[in-house]
Amino acid sequence: MSLLWAELGRIRYGPALELQRRLHLLRARGEVGDVVLSLEHEPVITMGRRGRAQHVLASPEELQRLGVEVYAVERGGDVTYHGPGQLVLYPILDLRGWGRDLRTYVADLEEIMIRAARDLGVEAFRREGYPGVWHGLGKLGAVGVHVRRWITMHGLAFNVNLEPDGFRLIVPCGIPGARAVSLAEILGRPVSMGEAQEAMRRAVHEVWNVSLVPAGQEVIADWKAGSLTG
Repeated sequence: MSLLWAELGRIRYGPALELQRRLHLLRARGEVGDVVLSLEHEPVITMGRRGRAQHVLASPEELQRLGVEVYAVERGGDVTYHGPGQLVLYPILDLRGWGRDLRTYVADLEEIMIRAARDLGVEAFRREGYPGVWHGLGKLGAVGVHVRRWITMHGLAFNVNLEPDGFRLIVPCGIPGARAVSLAEILGRPVSMGEAQEAMRRAVHEVWNVSLVPAGQEVIADWKAGSLTG
């Protein structure tokens, strides 16, 4: 079994969301296979279906000054932040070929981050009742998904080397007193996105027992242009 792995680099949230939705439709039609988008975002705050406005601590004026966008989206969960130094994976999968089990899928996303962290020398763990992965110093990775007609969207966000740390602008995941932590902070050294990408690819391969096929730039350009028709 194989997954198409598409590395998009750093991209604003709006175009990435549009691309997810386009691929979701194409996957539902059977016009593309299972795909994982791997990327970093420009600074953005997203509010899931349980998101509360009061969990955004910064004023609209401060967000505008900092260049931080805000989006309300269809994923589960509350409020989170994405920005440079955070590795984001958006799997577009047809779960009918993965056991039709949403709980297992979410647990797999957590396990992928746990294994990637361990590969880089950090022990992460789950907390009962709080999706995502944690370290003793704080939350290391978040999970928020949306599934429609068994096709997945959104996914995971793994804190690699956050500079600056935009989580100060929010109540992370709506949990008062929680703080976000990065691999770089835990390890006391910079961690490159390349290191994190390699660890994440290995973890995806292990957890899902799949081969990862790189998506060519021409294919990605077609997706972005909306010209892929099957």
